[in-house]
Amino acid sequence: MTGTPIHIALTFDDNFWAPAYALMRSICLSSRRRADMVFHLLHLPLTEQHMADLGAITTEFGATLIWYNLSENAEFEHVVRDLPTSTQWPKVVYGRLLLGSLLPEHVERVIYLDCDMMVRDPIETLYDTDLAGFPLAAVRDSVDPFIMGKRDMVQNRDLFEYADPYFNSGMLLIDLVAWRAIDIRAQVTALAARGIMSRLYYDQDMLNLIFHNNWLALPWRWNTIDAHAAHEGMNPAILHYTRKAKPWGVLSGMLHSSAHARFYRHVMTNELFYRFARHRWRRWWKKLLRLN
Repeated sequence: MTGTPIHIALTFDDNFWAPAYALMRSICLSSRRRADMVFHLLHLPLTEQHMADLGAITTEFGATLIWYNLSENAEFEHVVRDLPTSTQWPKVVYGRLLLGSLLPEHVERVIYLDCDMMVRDPIETLYDTDLAGFPLAAVRDSVDPFIMGKRDMVQNRDLFEYADPYFNSGMLLIDLVAWRAIDIRAQVTALAARGIMSRLYYDQDMLNLIFHNNWLALPWRWNTIDAHAAHEGMNPAILHYTRKAKPWGVLSGMLHSSAHARFYRHVMTNELFYRFARHRWRRWWKKLLRLN
């Protein structure tokens, strides 16, 4: 229904501001309800320039941006303090675990999206999906046996039943009323008490354990994992760039190894695309100098 807010949540830090912008812009470009978009931005501190870049979404489309600086949130800092992190998985990703408490009480439904995605179909179609009584909907992960079982499918057999479906947490359609009733924070605390955190694939494993057989499976189009060039002919709705080659990489973009890489560059805009490339190069050089 036009005029009804469509709530979408993202988590990112200052090194991922440009993909976050491209994701929001792809959502707006593929929708006829651009002014209904309400983006809940769960972030760590951002530079003024990067905040201005993101704010352009409001100027261009009339969408609403709501900012949540997680570094100023005591609950977030307490929850993530002892959770595993890495360069690829910084602590900000755990913001999605706290969507129930971070977002206002009047928000009863939200789509969570990883920022390494691009949307091609109207997001309102996904948002209006009948959840059939489930607390969330997601897409089965295409490499779920390797995530659950790791090498030789034996390491986590006591935690997961491989015959059961396992979802990718990069796209979640969440009934926040049910999510809040489950008390995700308490569930994560219970998992930590079992001493298994070092064996888990970050919060994706946590969520799959918490929502075991309690989620609605959606068609693969709504989270096209490992999106590469061959997927272009399959008409994906949401591309998920989980491969090492990313569409914002200058070389991989030129080679079109990622699905719709050229389109992605123009969604990000050429100006921001190359500014993001310089940002990544500077980070790489600083890291190299520290190693030497």
